[in-house]
Amino acid sequence: MQVTNQTFVTEFFLLGFQNLENFKIPFYLMLLFSYIVATSGNLLIIYLVASNSNLRCPMYFFLTQLSISDILMTTNIVPNTLYIVWGKGGTMSFSGCLTQFYCLACSLASECLLLSIMAYDRFLAICKPLRYGTLMTTGTCINLASIMWLISFSTELIVTISIIQLQYCGPNVIDHFFCDSAPLLELSCSDTYFTELEIFTLGSLLTFSPLICILISYLYIVLAVLRLSATRRRKAFSTCSSHLTVVSMFYGTLIGNYLLPIKGQSLTLSKFVSLLYTVMTPMINPIIYSLRNKDIKEAISKHFNKVHE
Repeated sequence: MQVTNQTFVTEFFLLGFQNLENFKIPFYLMLLFSYIVATSGNLLIIYLVASNSNLRCPMYFFLTQLSISDILMTTNIVPNTLYIVWGKGGTMSFSGCLTQFYCLACSLASECLLLSIMAYDRFLAICKPLRYGTLMTTGTCINLASIMWLISFSTELIVTISIIQLQYCGPNVIDHFFCDSAPLLELSCSDTYFTELEIFTLGSLLTFSPLICILISYLYIVLAVLRLSATRRRKAFSTCSSHLTVVSMFYGTLIGNYLLPIKGQSLTLSKFVSLLYTVMTPMINPIIYSLRNKDIKEAISKHFNKVHE
């Protein structure tokens, strides 16, 4: 009887940040603080949009979806990273490692797609204001969000299944603080060419297609805004500034980590770049939207006034 499953590795050992021994406690506290701020900030956004009728519009609906994606990303990465940092590395089961990779890939894909949907929403609001109410209905918002999550979960499931089918019969040490596709492929003793090609193709589609949509949307937005008066121009740009800031931060770190050549790069630098989009961006997103958005600030003010009454 032939054995078809040649996978002998049952767990992986993640090294984390081995060269930060002297800064372990400050780094640990920084990660813990970032996680608390990220989760509480995004939960606050979700609560405010759900409890305030003034915020029940497409822009804030998609903002809650972005908050859900950010919570998924940080909760998937940070608790285990805290365990790894405190213990100078940590083990993770084979299934746990693949589950973490799947959740991370889903949250990254959903964030890319969501940012493009939010750009399209701003395009309709600024370039087609008279038809905005009929084009971006509640049903349309729900359908767009459902399609976005469906694409994210199904596409990344295909990638995860491909990685599971590889054989792991040698080393099990991952020099990172989470399970990602690149270190998993490096540890496999199978031919990974087609898996790498699949990951690159699907990853490029999910990364660059939304980015192209964002750039095209803002090209039309800029052309439309330039024809407005100075007052209306400032108002239009102010509604887009938060989204543009988030897009720049997220795509800048994501492209820098995944699409630039890794060979020759400092592995420590790569880890810190990964920290930016897995920990820092989800923490900063609700801060950016709350500080630059008048409606969110008013909702926060009303909420705390009710609490103190």
